[in-house]
Order: sequence, then C-alpha cells, then structure tokens
Amino acid sequence: MKFSLHDKTALVTGGGSGIGRAICLALASQGAKVAVVDLDLAPAMEVQQQILAAGGTASAHACDVRRQAEVKATVARIAKAFDNIDILINNAGVAHVGSLEQTTEADLDRLYAVNVKGVYNCAFTCLEHLKVRGGVILNLASIASSVGLENRFAYSMSKGAVLTMTYSIARDYLKHNIRCNCISPARVHTPFVDNFIAKNFPGREAEAFARLSKTQPIGRMAQPEEIANLAVYLCSDEAAFITGSNIPIDGGFLTLNG
Repeated sequence: MKFSLHDKTALVTGGGSGIGRAICLALASQGAKVAVVDLDLAPAMEVQQQILAAGGTASAHACDVRRQAEVKATVARIAKAFDNIDILINNAGVAHVGSLEQTTEADLDRLYAVNVKGVYNCAFTCLEHLKVRGGVILNLASIASSVGLENRFAYSMSKGAVLTMTYSIARDYLKHNIRCNCISPARVHTPFVDNFIAKNFPGREAEAFARLSKTQPIGRMAQPEEIANLAVYLCSDEAAFITGSNIPIDGGFLTLNG
C-alpha cells in the first residue's frame, strides 16, 4: 500500500481539533500508531476513541508544549508505550490578529511560547528517539512565513521562526536520517475560523465567510483533511527524497495573487 505508515509511531501536537485532528485520523488510517497530544485531554480522548473505533491504535495525552518538563514526561510515556517515536508533527499553535501597534508584550510572549518555543521543546525532546532509526519532523508553518499579511505581526513572526527552524533541523540532522519539512497553509476552514467570524462579524457571518474564502484565488478555504493528506505523504517513505522543504498548500495564494 502506498503511503503506508505501518509500524510507525506518530506524535501530533494540537491533535484534538481542527487540522491536528484531521492529521491524527489520516495517519491512523494509514496504519500509524498515533499519540494525540493536546493542551486539553477531553478532545484528545475523543480523537483517540475515534481511531480505536476504526480499528487503529492511539493514545491521548494532555500536555502544555510551552513547558519542557511536561513535554519530556509526555514523550517518555509515549516512547515507552509504543517502543519508539518515528514521526513528530508540530501542529499546536495559536493566532493573533493585529499590527505592531496592536500587539502587546503579552500577545507577543504568548505566540512565541506556543508557536516557537513549543516547536523547539517538542523537536528537542523527540530527537533522541528519532535518531534511533531515522524519522520525520513535520512542522505547520503558514503562508505568513513567506509574505506580509495585513494585521498579522506576531503571528507572522512566530511562523517565520517555524520556517527557519525547519531549515536548520533539516540541515543538522540529515546525517541521522531525519527528514524535516514544513507545510504552509493559507486559510483553512476550522472551528477557529468559525469562532473568529462569529465574534467579529455577528449577523454577517455568511458574508464574512464568503469574503475570507475569496482571498484564496481558488475561491474557497482548504479543508483540514486536505492538509492532512499532504502530511501523510510527507511522513511516508514515498517522500523519502524531500527534506528542508516548505510546501505551500494555499489555493494559489502565494503565486496567483497580484
């Protein structure tokens, strides 16, 4: 079977909802043992139960990726239960809307702690396991890593760091047979988008959704499952020649706008 992940263990942060949830389900459908890691245990357990009900193998873990001690304890439990960790997907992240003047020190610290330090904590901790037999680190970056987006100062800062961390890890650990890539989505239709629209455009939700959808030249937002399908490919042996790459999945945003 192409894109098989049998005998692989994957750790997915932010796996309880949105893109992370879709990635967990897609990896499990290809035979991976999936450790669903989320700040909140309840949604992680829901994803775990869905995987188990489909005949897959999964475990659920509550972990704050900002705290290295928690990450180390969680990774140790997963590695012990599943023998090793072969795939790390750094998906956990938070967003912020605002220009430089609209970004407080607390806003900047919050995004750095999750989106940058969280990626560092998980990659740093998983390396000893990934080095055992080689593996994959896949980071979720953004189109904001590559272009200037209006009112996304702190978010762009954090996702730019994710992109350059990806390049550095790919370079330094190629000799250990570890591949590191990142995916850069444009806007994806997740609960976050629905909540943002409901909060900021009450009574005009449909109009706002249509306008946001049209910012992608393809005319719609991505579905989480489309991001997950790309993640499956990049984690599989079929992508063995791909490392140090930033792969946009953006409906033409980076190349067709303007």
